[in-house]
Formats: sequence, structure tokens, C-alpha cells
Amino acid sequence: MKIGMNMLLWAPVVGEEHYPLFERLKETGFDGVEIPIHENPVDDYRRLGDHLDSIGLERTGTLALPPHQNPISADAGERTAALERMRGAADRTAAMGGTVIAGPFHSAYAVFSGSGPTDDEKQRSAEVMHASAQAAGAVDVLLACEFLNRFECYLLNTAADARELVRAVDHPAFSMLYDTHHAHIEEQDIESAILSSKAEIGHVHISENDRGVPGRGQVDWATTFRCLKEIDYDGWLMIEAFSRLDPDFAAAVHIWRDFSQDPDEVQRDGFTFVRDRWAEQA
Repeated sequence: MKIGMNMLLWAPVVGEEHYPLFERLKETGFDGVEIPIHENPVDDYRRLGDHLDSIGLERTGTLALPPHQNPISADAGERTAALERMRGAADRTAAMGGTVIAGPFHSAYAVFSGSGPTDDEKQRSAEVMHASAQAAGAVDVLLACEFLNRFECYLLNTAADARELVRAVDHPAFSMLYDTHHAHIEEQDIESAILSSKAEIGHVHISENDRGVPGRGQVDWATTFRCLKEIDYDGWLMIEAFSRLDPDFAAAVHIWRDFSQDPDEVQRDGFTFVRDRWAEQA
């Protein structure tokens, strides 16, 4: 098991100005960081990866798709744009030495139709995701697709929804991202959600119900960690918490108040909580 920190706590775009922060995360004890992947030059990610190598931090990528890059759109142009974005993300993640791209890229973020998902939309997503997985697998990157709560998407809201998509995509480079925040909202039985997804879970986000410091909210951590160990999960436990440091990002994910004294409190206390609680589940 490895413990990582998602950089969205500080900024939606990560660059050289965050190098001192990487040092602090390394000092805390983190094994790696999760980097938002955008459409800036591939060399930006290569330089970032070189720096992370120099201080001994591994890395994964994270990605959400905008409305004009929608894998489930009836517009073939939007689906093609989504696939091209996914291919580019795989190249950028590989360039920085990353092994995983995590996120809700099964459909465009926060785009709603006014009804539940149709069979056609599920099929479109599976087709785009299969082609995306082919591109990711070619550069040794695993796609970890995230189900979201009903207020952020409508295609995948539960672990069962995500399992269905993983099985439809049917590619070794495509898996499920299990996020404790969304599961807390949508799942009636956390134990069943995890135990039933042993073959599909490829990545885990550790995120509190309020997106604050892990361990200070309502997520059932004892059951979560026990069940992850029961399925022999040995991948990333990636802390994902949000703040108001970037006003535009905070507005996009509906963060209207602070959940800690400062972001360093989140990473320090979050790391200690995850490390200790995981160890307790012998």
C-alpha cells in the first residue's frame, strides 16, 4: 500500500511554484502525489516528473472532462474530442512517470440530461473508454474511472455502476476508482460495495464526507479499510481534500467554507490518520 496526496487541495494547475510543497509532502512521509493533467505541453510533465524523481516522490494523474469532450454525447465530434483528450492525458502521465490516471472521465463532469443514463449513453462511454484504455495501456498507464454522487454526474453513481462499465470496457488498462466521499453519499452497504468490486478496484481516493481532513467526518473508515484489506488491495490510498485557495476551482466543486486551519494541516493529519488506521486493520 502507498499513501499519496492529491494536489487539487492547493491548485488545479501544478508547476514549479509547488516544488517546495513537494518537499514538505515528502517530509511528512507521503509516497507520491496526484497531479491534475491538462493540455499544456508534454515537456511540462516531463520536467515535473524529473523533479519528483529527484526527491523520491512517485506520481499519478487525475482528469475530468469538460462539456465539449463528452464520451457519452450523441455528437460524434464531442466523443472524438474526448478520446483525443484521453490519449493526450495518457501521453502526459507517462511523460511524468505516472502509472495511473484517476477521475470521472466516463462522461463530462456535471453535465446532466434531466434523466438517468440510457443504454446508448452507456455503450458510447464503453466504446470511448475501451479506445482510451488501449492508448493508456500502450504507455503502461492504468485508467481508474471514478463513480460520482448524483449531484455531480448521472452515468455512474455507485460501485455497481462502475463495475458494469469496467466489465463492458473489458480491457486490462481500465479499472474502477473507489472514492470514499461519493460512496458515503450513494452506497447503502459499504462492505458489499467494496467486497463485490475486488476485481475492478484499481485505485482509491481517501476523501471525507465534507472534503476536509480524513477522520474528522462521517465516513466509515473502519469498514472501508477492513474491506480493502480483505480484497487484498495494495495500491494507492490517495488523499483527496479541497480548499478555497483557488476560487474558481472551489466554485466548480462547491466548496464554500474552510475545513481546516490551513492545507498543511490536512496533509499532515490526513497522512497520520490513514497510516495509523490502515495499520490497525491487521
